[in-house]
Amino acid sequence: MIDLRIDGGVAHVTLDNPSTLNALDEGALRDLDSAYAEAANAGVRALVLRGEGRAFCAGRDISRVDPAEDDVAAFLDGLVTPLLERMSAFPAPTFAAAHGACLGVGLGLLIATDVVYVAESAKIGSPFAALGAVLDSGGHALFYERLGAHRTLDLIYTGRLMSGAEAVQAGVFSRVLPDGEVQAATRAAAERAATGATAAFLASKRLVAALRDQRRGLWDSMRQENTAQAALRDTADYREGFAAFQQKRPPVFRGE
Repeated sequence: MIDLRIDGGVAHVTLDNPSTLNALDEGALRDLDSAYAEAANAGVRALVLRGEGRAFCAGRDISRVDPAEDDVAAFLDGLVTPLLERMSAFPAPTFAAAHGACLGVGLGLLIATDVVYVAESAKIGSPFAALGAVLDSGGHALFYERLGAHRTLDLIYTGRLMSGAEAVQAGVFSRVLPDGEVQAATRAAAERAATGATAAFLASKRLVAALRDQRRGLWDSMRQENTAQAALRDTADYREGFAAFQQKRPPVFRGE
């Protein structure tokens, strides 16, 4: 169900259960967590996440869940949130190609990814109005930050799903592409990142996370930038970037 392939410094993680629109049960979540751990241990310099078939991920597989016996806290606190935290902290730039249904936990996977390219066919929102459940996996924070309170609650109350184009226009994700182009564009972006200055990318990743999670102000963030820049000065890629500029040639970064 979860396929991991490493090629040229890029990890390719595929949700591969198209018969269920890549809905995830407990076993699949554990396998996905293991795939990210394996990719991190392999020292890849970028990662791509995608879904096989007609959808990226339709959320949790509830086809055999009995609400009377479902340990919701164990599922969310014990499996989903730790996985999303691992994904968000992955030690390299991460990219996702999203198409079709991107719902529930599937939306959470995108929230935990650095850069998300969505197909025009993508369906993004909260389907929980029909379940009597609450939007989870970080959806409230994402929508409130990007859409504001009124539009967030409108999506939740009505269950209306945004298209890929609408989501990108609202600033929810990075870029919208035709369905037939989104996979290739995401792979190409990851391959470019894998040849870049990895330490500098990770410094920016931490700076953005601090702005998001700690609500850093301008001057605090600027000081954090200064500290990061000073630390990067001693890396091989920093020296290579300056040398390449001065010698008027393309840089060759090694992620060091």
